Amino acid sequence: MSGLLALLDDVAGIAKVAAASVDDVAAAAGKAGAKTAGVIIDDAAVTPKYLQGFAPARELPIIWRITRGSLFNKLILLMPVAMLLANFAPWLITPLLMLGGSYLCFEGAEKVFHVLFPHASHAIDEDMSVKDPGHLEEQKIKGAIKTDFILSAEIMTIALAAIEAPNVWMQAATLAVVAIGVTLAVYGSVALIVKMDDVGLYLAQNAPTPVGRGLGRGLVKFMPVLMKILSVVGTAAMLWVGGSIIIHGLEVLGFGWLGHHIHDWANAVGHAVPAAWMGFAEWTAKATMDGVFGVAWGLVLIPLATKVIGPAIASVSGKKASH
Repeated sequence: MSGLLALLDDVAGIAKVAAASVDDVAAAAGKAGAKTAGVIIDDAAVTPKYLQGFAPARELPIIWRITRGSLFNKLILLMPVAMLLANFAPWLITPLLMLGGSYLCFEGAEKVFHVLFPHASHAIDEDMSVKDPGHLEEQKIKGAIKTDFILSAEIMTIALAAIEAPNVWMQAATLAVVAIGVTLAVYGSVALIVKMDDVGLYLAQNAPTPVGRGLGRGLVKFMPVLMKILSVVGTAAMLWVGGSIIIHGLEVLGFGWLGHHIHDWANAVGHAVPAAWMGFAEWTAKATMDGVFGVAWGLVLIPLATKVIGPAIASVSGKKASH
């Protein structure tokens, strides 16, 4: 009996340690998740643009497929690589992040370029023709998951840097919780955004009061405007995040001239406004300068990507360069 009681006491002690570990993981995940808030907002702003032009019945299935791709990106591809790099080759993290940031700058700058200098591409028009909606959906999903991969890499890296765990297992568990929580938060928000017009239509047709029906009509009219705003915000977010990744990476590699000047200029802007607005003014100024740099760097990359990298990949993969 004394041996059984001792065993039960040991089990109770192990349970207490396990419970404390769960609490530690939750607390660390909350702290690390908060550090990634800026990129999370960017991710939520970027994704809705991939759903434009599809029938309402296809919106939630597309979001679910993108969500699964995002979880695969974070848990299967990025988390093991992040753990290995953090513990065995931390010097590789910065160059890889800069490569991802360059992709974001390229994609954002390409959209800006097409707005400023609109031109048709027969290959792209044929490839993305709505005559083949199934192919268009596949291409949109692949594009969303590809962009998610870059933003997820940034999220996971920021979270990993913020985690203070006593061992690698606690670090991995916390990172997994952050990955799942962030993904559900982002794509849950996206689902609410893209289905809001359907909610408005339902209220406009079925609400029992005039106020409810008016609210529904207002939602239906406002949602196209919101989607356009989100499209602009998403492009700006890609340029801001991409530019800030490159600038920070240059600082880490010992080329801090640009980053230091941006910091000083943003600080000067902050001191030029009332104290209550100082923090917001500094952040806005820095984000704007990071975004301007992102546009400039992306414009430099456009001919490199379209004339060199694209044809090289096409020659290896056997696909058209436009793909």
